[in-house]
Amino acid sequence: MMSFWTIGSLSQLNFTTVCMHLNSRILQRSLSGLGKKGLCPERDFKVEHGGFSERPIYCLKHVQGTRLLVSSGPPDNSLQIWRIGVDDSDVIRLLNCINNEELNNHWSKIATSAAGSPCVLHGTHVKNLQVTEIESTKNVFLPGIASVDLVSSLEFLSKDVFLACSVRGQMWLMDMRQQKVVEAQDICAVPAEDFYWCMGVERRKPDLDAVPCRVAKLSSAGHIFVSDVRNLAKHVCQRKVSIPSPVAENMFMNVSWAPALDNSIAISGFSGSIEIYNTTSWHSTDTEACPMFVHKGHTVLEDRDDGEIPLVTAHTWHPWKPRTVLSAATDGSLQVWEWR
Repeated sequence: MMSFWTIGSLSQLNFTTVCMHLNSRILQRSLSGLGKKGLCPERDFKVEHGGFSERPIYCLKHVQGTRLLVSSGPPDNSLQIWRIGVDDSDVIRLLNCINNEELNNHWSKIATSAAGSPCVLHGTHVKNLQVTEIESTKNVFLPGIASVDLVSSLEFLSKDVFLACSVRGQMWLMDMRQQKVVEAQDICAVPAEDFYWCMGVERRKPDLDAVPCRVAKLSSAGHIFVSDVRNLAKHVCQRKVSIPSPVAENMFMNVSWAPALDNSIAISGFSGSIEIYNTTSWHSTDTEACPMFVHKGHTVLEDRDDGEIPLVTAHTWHPWKPRTVLSAATDGSLQVWEWR
């Protein structure tokens, strides 16, 4: 049975990254051997919070400027709202649950916004996307896009504008003030092996109102397309990266821009490594790109019983330390590393 860690969005909330293990047996194994292996005081981490959810968590987001967390995961598309304890309390408590207008057995993708009244953008399929006010659980916007494709990625660009990407690589830019789709990008004309797509949005400042410049879209076959969010129909540049054999549905695939380092992106979810690329010299060609750094820390941990190489399930950049990255893998390992 596969189990994994997911990393919540890193913010100024006491520099806390909240991590959930989706298999309590492996969690107990990881924490029981303090001083021998896993998470221990002599190494990178002090254990601040243990497990707190009775159900699997596949997606976890922090609501910036608050102590609120939003999570989703099997067996359905509902959301759970949590509050992190204050001061000397380390308790994470369930506050509420939010249901999608259209219930199904997929888990919801999430994006959060704290501008104005905190809200969450969520949905499993493009057609059932909705924006919900977290405190009142009231629906404040239903995009009403007809596509039946599954959602792969969601991102707020401002308090009123958000970007959605489907698993087939189509993107929609929505403005809630205009109650309509501002711009859409058609499905990319790429080889048939590109089964699955996800996106990462560049944001040069940590605050939500910072205007993002570019969006990188990554396929399960290793194609990367970069576009300006103001003109999604045009690719600024593209590259092909070397990956293992593509799979039809890669739920761990992830691409992200460094918030404090120009033209740098990281990709993961294909193996036990995280690769970092510099897009400065990329042009509109499909030649293969070489990473400027590869982190293989999850593949070299000691005390591996079965010899199986873990798969990286999540990574995130530190918001202001330009070369610091956090990553997690299917074996329960959590690492903070700096590359040169």
